[in-house]
Amino acid sequence: MSQSISSPQSAPPVVDYNAHPKPSRRGPWLNLRVILFILVIGGVVGYPVYIYMHEAMTGGITKLSNGYTEVNLKTISLFPFDQQVGTINDVPKRFRDLDGQKVILVGEMWAPDAAGPAVDHFDLVYSIAKCCFSGPAQVQHFVKSTSSKGEPLPFYNGEVRVKGTLKVNVTYDAGKVASVYHVAVDSIEPL
Repeated sequence: MSQSISSPQSAPPVVDYNAHPKPSRRGPWLNLRVILFILVIGGVVGYPVYIYMHEAMTGGITKLSNGYTEVNLKTISLFPFDQQVGTINDVPKRFRDLDGQKVILVGEMWAPDAAGPAVDHFDLVYSIAKCCFSGPAQVQHFVKSTSSKGEPLPFYNGEVRVKGTLKVNVTYDAGKVASVYHVAVDSIEPL
């Protein structure tokens, strides 16, 4: 009788659970470079998109919980307005509705006749350099500003935050429009 010789069965592989895995040459997927890339791209793309969407949704007018309304100067100045015979009805209703409200405005002070560190009046504009980039200055680009207390106001170069009461009223001088917006300034602070 012949017996068949069976081949010896191979032993199962021994797994050493204490051995450390071989490190990947690529490193972990979420590493510092990836995080920095996401933050930079998010900031470069995301922030301008956020600003645009916020302005589109609010129309440049945001009611704050402290009783003030934050108003974007650029937004309230970008509408067609006849510089000679414009009337209050030519100002969009949402801007006319700001009349008499406590507001916060951020912009630059323009006072060409300023001779010292204080002024009795000035014009507030969203940007002296950019407001008139596409043509001559328009009267609705400027907010005529005077002190609510009748005292001199500090003059600052650069951006400022102005708090006060906004008046929306078309005034005329020498047969043409002199102003659309006026603010009685309670406080000014540089940014």
